[in-house]
This record gives sequence, structure tokens and C-alpha cells, in this order.
Amino acid sequence: MFNLSRYFSTVSFILIVLAAGVLGPLYQKLSMQQMTDLAESRNAAMAQVFQNSLHDPLESLLGDSVGRDASSLHESGDLIRIQESVFDLMKGTSVVKVKVYNRLGNVIFSTDAKQIGESRLNNPAFRAAINGSIISELSHRNTVDSFDGALSNADVLASYIPIAGKDKSVEGVFELSQNVTPFVDQLQRNMWWVTIGVALVFASLYLMQFLVVRRAQGILRDQEGRIKAARDTLELQVGARTEELKRTNLHLEEEISERRQAQSKLNYLAYHDPLTGLANRRCFIERLEESLRETAKRDERLAVLFIDLDQFKQVNDSLGHGVGDELLVSVSSRLSEHVRLIDMLARLGGDEFICLMEAVREESEVEVLAGEIIAAFEQPFRIGDHELFLSASVGISLFPGDGGSVVDLMRNADSAMYRAKSLGRGNYHFYTPEMTAQAHERIRMENLLRRALENGEFRVHLQPQVDTLSGRLVGAEALVRWESPELGQVMPTRFIPIAEDSGLIVGLGNWVLRETCRQFMKWQTSGFALPQVSVNLSVRQLERPEFIEVLEQILAETGMDPTRLKLELTESVVMAFGDACTLLEKLRDLGISLALDDFGTGYSSLSYLKMLPVQQLKIDRSFVEGIGRNSGDEAIIRTIMELARSLDFEVVAEGVETSEQASFLAELGCQQLQGHLHGRAVAPAEFRARWSIPE
Repeated sequence: MFNLSRYFSTVSFILIVLAAGVLGPLYQKLSMQQMTDLAESRNAAMAQVFQNSLHDPLESLLGDSVGRDASSLHESGDLIRIQESVFDLMKGTSVVKVKVYNRLGNVIFSTDAKQIGESRLNNPAFRAAINGSIISELSHRNTVDSFDGALSNADVLASYIPIAGKDKSVEGVFELSQNVTPFVDQLQRNMWWVTIGVALVFASLYLMQFLVVRRAQGILRDQEGRIKAARDTLELQVGARTEELKRTNLHLEEEISERRQAQSKLNYLAYHDPLTGLANRRCFIERLEESLRETAKRDERLAVLFIDLDQFKQVNDSLGHGVGDELLVSVSSRLSEHVRLIDMLARLGGDEFICLMEAVREESEVEVLAGEIIAAFEQPFRIGDHELFLSASVGISLFPGDGGSVVDLMRNADSAMYRAKSLGRGNYHFYTPEMTAQAHERIRMENLLRRALENGEFRVHLQPQVDTLSGRLVGAEALVRWESPELGQVMPTRFIPIAEDSGLIVGLGNWVLRETCRQFMKWQTSGFALPQVSVNLSVRQLERPEFIEVLEQILAETGMDPTRLKLELTESVVMAFGDACTLLEKLRDLGISLALDDFGTGYSSLSYLKMLPVQQLKIDRSFVEGIGRNSGDEAIIRTIMELARSLDFEVVAEGVETSEQASFLAELGCQQLQGHLHGRAVAPAEFRARWSIPE
């Protein structure tokens, strides 16, 4: 209900304040004007008295004053007579000062003798008076001289009054200053009383009106309550009657409604992903089957785009499945913005999405869509307090060229996606026939990798690291080798990427770390003192929350001195790991040395590099190969050496194969060399046989 009392109170208060704000200043202005007019009239009357009483000497003084200086005016007999008469006339009045100006604006008479002879020609009030007008000025003065002595804090009204001659022309000007302090004080007192009176009147009026309005509000509320009660009673009666009419059909309607809701929910869940609301695998397959039939009839083409998120597993492992689910919802929303209404976007499960693009005329249209999907990941995703960066790999298969069935198109798009992922994150790739064989090979390789770790098919080989100047052994890098019964000797470049993608790299990396420490301690016990051994780390190992605990356990099991262990990380690994500095600080606190591998090929900033607690940089072999052949590579090596010196880093050069390369690096101050010039990576027994020198 409309609250009459509250709105009346507010509006009335505002109107009263506005009225008081207008009437107060208006009353003050009118009162001040009235007082000024009264005082001005008194000054004009007093001026007339002076002029009548001092007509002759005043006329004589006005006529003789032109051209006379102040000293001659002081000696004038007319001035003395005027002064004596003025003092007599001013006794008992409120006039505190009298001046007389001639037409030239010179003071020819003043009750303050020091002002005689001064010029006021430029005074606006004098100019107005000489033109026949009476002008008054009200001012407050801290002190003012009067006939009875000095006055303090006085309000003075100065009036400029024309002196008319016989022919009614203005011959001079009177300036009479009147003490109006009592009138001003009385005016202020009156203002206070008026203000109090008005406030009391308004308050009384407001109170009486408020009481009336509140009473009216009460009556309205009472009437509203009665009306509402009557309405409720009527509604109850109508409801009871309606209920009687519906009761016979209610049970049947409820049963029908429940069945419809259950059926609708089942239909929705059968064809939609419950997390993202996108179509699910079943819905996509049915839509694709229908599209294949329609597309074949119209002799058109369609495309299947398989979308896989590159870093989603890292989010799930580090931040939990709750954040991962929210991220999938955000990804779904962003992908939907780039898919046409005639196309279809579905979630297959996990971090895999798939898109159907119909009515394809040119492959360039599919490329545009794939590019837009990849571009959708350029901006980070904000999930709570987390800012997450992702990328996507997209594989594309086309109908009819890449398959005529749902299974073929989806499988081939999946194969193309893996090819795109192998080219680097954030790429797309069209399917080619050779990818099928490669996909089969990849699956076979992954299965063999899983079995290899269980069957002990991996070996640790070591490559020496030597002092650049003396050639003395200063360390070795542990490198894993796979001796497969089916595939033979498999190089790391072939199986490490598969281990990374499948997650097997965590178990494999921990095995290499444990086996290297075990071999180091075995050599040390038998008298072969290797100064230091290096082991490479994967980003997947660093992402595991238990990595530090596993490392400490390996050191404790093998008895390895942490100062003899060096862990190598690439720039890309450091930049991919969110809290690299904190983790590396923990490793350094254990006494473990840290090296930045493949330096110069990554994208870390110098400001970030100087904060990393690493002790060693490893120049990538791609730059070392250019020594003597590529001035650009040599310039990069010089730059790395200058950077290392400025940050106090030790430098190791990888891939050193010739004496020319070694000499170039030695001249620049590179401390250690690693490469075929001083030895390949070999089995532990061969390594010891080559470098077995007592400690």
C-alpha cells in the first residue's frame, strides 16, 4: 500500500526547507534595504540642514576652492566658520563624518582635517552624485573616527549628496557618514526572532498536518485490511469450489505431468552433456549420420573438426576437478560463440570437443572456422581467483574424401588432431591418408611403452661433461635409452613425446632419477668418483604435488649426496610451470644444482631469468653447430656468454663435435663442453672404462 505518512513527511519537510530558504534571505534583504533607505533619507535631510545653515560660507568656499592648494584651504576663514558650525550641528546626531567636494572632486572640507585637499574624482559614488544622484554605501569598519572619539566594530552608511546652486545646477557634493550600528544590530535581532517564529509556525503546521495525514493513513489501512479479508474469504470460497471440481481429475493430471517431465528429462540427458549443456557423443553421431545421408544426396561436402585442449590435464592435476569442470563450462561457452547456427558443437568427454560443419564449399571455409576456434583461446579464462591460459589443437576430416562413415570421419579427425598437436600447441591440421598408419604406430608405441617400464627395457646411458681448458671430467648427463624386443634400439626423440602426452613420463622420469642415483652411489662405493651427474626433468614431473617428496625419498634410499646431483630443465618447462621459482627454491634448499637446458631456444624473459635460482646455462646444440658456418649463431653464443657473466652463471655447451667449435667456445670463456668430441652417451660400464681415474 502507498505509505501516505512517509511520503507526506518527506515532501512537506522539503517544501518547508525550501520556503525557509527563500523567505529568510528575502526578509533580510528587504529589511536591510528599508534601513538603508531610512538612513539615506536622514543623511539627505542632514545635508539640507548643513546647506541651509552654512549657505553663504559654503557657497564662497565652493567658488574659491578651484585652483587652491590644501594649505591655502586650511587658512581660509570660510573653512574655519564652516567647521565650527558643523561641529555644533552634529552634536547629538549619529553623523560621524562630513566631507564637502567641489566639482573637481577635491575635498574642500572634512571633519578630518588631514583629508582636505585630497582628490576623489575617480570615485564612482562621487561621479554619480555630481551627476545629480544620491548614492549610499554601507560598510562595516573595525575602527572609525567620530566627533566623540574612535568607534570600534561600527556599521557606517556613507551617502554622497549633490549640492545644488541657485540655478539648480550641482556645485559640489556632500559626503555624510552615519553610524547605523544600532539599526543593524536591531535588524539582526529581529531576524533571529523572525527565524524562530517562522520555524515554530512551520513546525506546528507540519505537526498538525502530519497528525491528520497519519490518522487518514490509519483509516486507509483499516479499510485495506477489511477489503483484503473479504477478498481472501471470497478466494477461499472460490478455491474450495474449484478444488472440488478438479479433485476428480487431479490424480490423472499429476501422473501425466510426472511422466512428461521424466520423459523430457530422460530425452535431454540422453542427448546432452550434463556439465556443459552441449550435445553429447550420441547426439553428435546421430546428427552426423543424418547429415551424411543428406549431404550425399545433394552431392555436397561436410567437415568434422576434432578439438582437444592442450593443457587441461595440468589444470585438473594442480587445481582439482572442481576448477576443471568450471573451465570446461567456460570453454564450451567461448567455443559456441564461433560456431554457426547451422553447425553443431558437441562434447565427447573429458577435454575433447567435436564440431560438425555442413554445406562446405571450399576448404578455406573450414580453415577460417579452425582458426577462429584456436583464436578463442588467446584470452585467458578467469575461474575464481585463477587466470588460466589454454590452447587447443584441431584435427579436420572432410566428407567424402576422408571417409564415408561416422566412424571413419571421427577417427581420421582424431588422427589429424594428434598431428596438429605434434606440430606444437595451438595448431590445426587436415587429415592425410598416411596419418592412419602413424596413428596405429602411435597406439602401438604407447602400449609398448607401458609394457617396457614394467619389463625393465629402459637403460640409463651417460655422456661426459669436461672442463673446457683441461679436458678433465667434471660431470655426466644421464640419458634414457629404450631397448625394445619388438622395435630394437629406440631413440628418445621417438618415444619421449609419446610418454609426455600419455602421462607415462612421470613414472619413467622417476625411474631414470632413481637409477642414476643408484648407479652414482655404486660407482662411488667401488672407487670411481664422478664429480656430478645431471638428470633431465619433465614439466609433468614438476606438476605433481608429491615430486619433492619422491625426490627426497630417492635421495634417502640411494644415499646420494644432493650436492652431487644436478637437475636440468628447459626454458619451455620453466615457463609452462606456474610456480617455477618456488619449486626451484625448494630444490636449491636441498643442495641440488640446477641447470637451464637448451638455452636460447625458449621464450623466457631476462627479468624472469634473473629471478630463477639456477647455477648453469646450457647452450643448445643448434647454435654450436653453426660455429664457423653461421655468424648469427656465433653472435647468439657471444650474447649468451655475456649474459651468463653478468648473472654469474656457469655455461655448458652441448653438441660439441669439432676442435674448431671447442676452441671458439674456450676463447669466449665457456667452462664446460659436452658432445661427441669428448664422448657419446654410453652404458655405465663403457663410461667407467673410459673415465676411470681415481679420485
